Amino acid sequence: MQWISKLEIDSSFAGTLLKPITLDVPWRNTMNYAASLNDDNDFYFDDERDDRLVAHPMYCAAVTWPVVERIWEFIEADHFPLEVLATQVHYSEHIEFHRLVSPGDRLRVTGKIAAILPHRAGTRVVLRFDVFDEKDQPVFTEHIGSIMRGVKCTGGGDGEETLPRTPQKTEGKQSVWESRIFIDRLRPFVYDGCSDIVFPIHTSKKFARQVGLPDIILQGTATLGYAVRELINREAGGNPSQCNVLYARFSGMVLPGTEIKVILTEKKCLPDRIHLYFCVMNQEETVVIKDGFADFKKGQDSP
Repeated sequence: MQWISKLEIDSSFAGTLLKPITLDVPWRNTMNYAASLNDDNDFYFDDERDDRLVAHPMYCAAVTWPVVERIWEFIEADHFPLEVLATQVHYSEHIEFHRLVSPGDRLRVTGKIAAILPHRAGTRVVLRFDVFDEKDQPVFTEHIGSIMRGVKCTGGGDGEETLPRTPQKTEGKQSVWESRIFIDRLRPFVYDGCSDIVFPIHTSKKFARQVGLPDIILQGTATLGYAVRELINREAGGNPSQCNVLYARFSGMVLPGTEIKVILTEKKCLPDRIHLYFCVMNQEETVVIKDGFADFKKGQDSP
């Protein structure tokens, strides 16, 4: 694959805008998303509640996927090297919630290439999405990081100073709790159908093996979704609206038919919020989500 090493992208493309799109959020979509994670939280399903139904926090990934999936159609820049897009691997997620998505929302998705930076494996590219409702009020801001493997970053890198930062975990802290979750063989197919986040390494064994994987693998956003489920149920009294910020870095794969372990590694209680640090390990004890961080509002049920 020597041709990959000849690919390059100039960091001057940082700041490039993406074409906006507008989309509607049906209740079936938000409910299906939560169901795909076996998350029966009433906030997502009970339409007799006094307050408005909301979507699972990780549903944000499904909102922006139509752009990510066909990113080459949205980049507003002449001469952008589209061939580098075939090398990208999902690296990180950072979501700031201004409020949770709700069924019935009409959302306007705007975006840009926030940063293009050198990385030991090639080039790190971060997309920023700002999502607004019909009243032009912010709903969430998402930074999606990808590694473009073997792609040279020219121009020295640009945009790192604009990226969000998360507080650091205290070194040496012991685990607070852990939760084991079995990932059944059909889970990637269920998540694929319920989220519309579609990529063949998750549903085609033939394609997965052609690209060097041992089998189909669980979607990274699904793995993160399970972790968020556990954090909300254990640390926010089941109230997803307490989630302010979520960050995680993807570092490994989960094979269906195996078990994952969500581990809360540290909990910091501040006057009005809780900082949670977590990771996820697969059945081989490999860390598949690392540097996990969540900022939760303190609610009535919070310690």
